[in-house]
Amino acid sequence: MAGNSRQPGASVTGRALSILGAFDEKHRSLSLSDLAARADLPLATTHRLVAELVQWGALERRSSGEYVIGRRMWDIGHLSSAETGLRQVAEPFLHDLYGATLATVHLAVREGTDVVYLDRLRGNRSVPVVSKVGSHLPLYATGVGKVLLAYAPPEVQRAVLDELAPVTRHTIVQPGVLRRQLRQVLDRGYAVTVEEMSLGACSIAVPIRRDEEVVAALGVVVASLKGSEQRLYGALRVAAQSIGRRL
Repeated sequence: MAGNSRQPGASVTGRALSILGAFDEKHRSLSLSDLAARADLPLATTHRLVAELVQWGALERRSSGEYVIGRRMWDIGHLSSAETGLRQVAEPFLHDLYGATLATVHLAVREGTDVVYLDRLRGNRSVPVVSKVGSHLPLYATGVGKVLLAYAPPEVQRAVLDELAPVTRHTIVQPGVLRRQLRQVLDRGYAVTVEEMSLGACSIAVPIRRDEEVVAALGVVVASLKGSEQRLYGALRVAAQSIGRRL
C-alpha cells in the first residue's frame, strides 16, 4: 500500500486525482471531511494533498472553509484539442446566431449520459437559463441534449431511459414518449423542449456534423417557440452546417 491511503497501491497522483474526482455536478463545493469521504482517503492525507492542490491552483478555498475546483483546472480543460477546435470554429457562428435571434445560444457535446456545455452566449431577454459553460445537465431535458441523445449509441439511450426523473413538472419522464421524440429528431432534424429544464424557458436545437458524424449540438433558448420555431430552426441549421464544413 502506498502511504496511508485506504486504496491499495494508490500513488500520490492517484490520490490527488481521487480528490479532484470527488467533485461533480451535484457536489461543486465540498468540505475537507466530505472530500476525504468521497475520495476514500484519510483526513490527514486529504488535508496535505488539498493544501498542495490549492497552492497550485487546482482547488480554491472559500471563506466558508469549503473547496471548489480552481480556475487553473478550468484553463487547462479548455486546452483539450477536440473541444478547443470546436469552440474556436463555432465562435463566430455563435455570435451570428445570437445577432439573428437575440436568444441565449448554446454549444454542447455529450459526455456519457449528460450534455456538457462548451460555450454559451447569454440572450438579452429575460428567460431563465440554468446552464453554465462547463456544466453537465440531463440529456433528456434539454434541446441540445435531446439532439445528442437521438444520435447516441443504443446503450446510452437505454441508460438514459432507465433513469428518467422530473426536473420540472413538464419534464418528459415517460420512456415511450421520449422514444417518439427522439425518432422525431431524426426525422425532422431538430429537437425542442418546452419548460422541461426550467420553467419559462423553451429550446430548439440541431446537430453539428463532421462529415456524417454528429459531434455536437447547437441550440437557442427562448421564452416561447410559438410562431418562431421554423425561423429559429432555419437560423440554427445554417449555423450548424457552416460550423460542420469547417471542422
